Amino acid sequence: MLDWKTYQGELLARIGDVGKLSPETVKGYRALSAAGAQSSRLGDKTRELIALAAAVTARCDGCIAVHAEAATRHGASREELAEALGVAIAIGAGAALVYSARTLDAFEANHAASPAAVR
Repeated sequence: MLDWKTYQGELLARIGDVGKLSPETVKGYRALSAAGAQSSRLGDKTRELIALAAAVTARCDGCIAVHAEAATRHGASREELAEALGVAIAIGAGAALVYSARTLDAFEANHAASPAAVR
């Protein structure tokens, strides 16, 4: 598997490079990322577990590296992580099912509009 610590360090260095090239973009990202934490209603641990579930559904290794470290730092347990990942897995399967239905609808709409379509 991946050496997550090394990857996280390399990733953050490259993000630093992006920040030098486009400082307002990174500044905007940081503001967006920090905005939700202002209320503290969920707490750091819960926010990091949500971030990890979202990272799984987005398939973002960088997000996984950063938020796994933060979830650990905020005291998340393996069992809590497993529950959050279970939600991500359910959403991923559910989303695939929903988009399968949409794809079938799009296919049938095109099929019905095409006189040459073979049924």
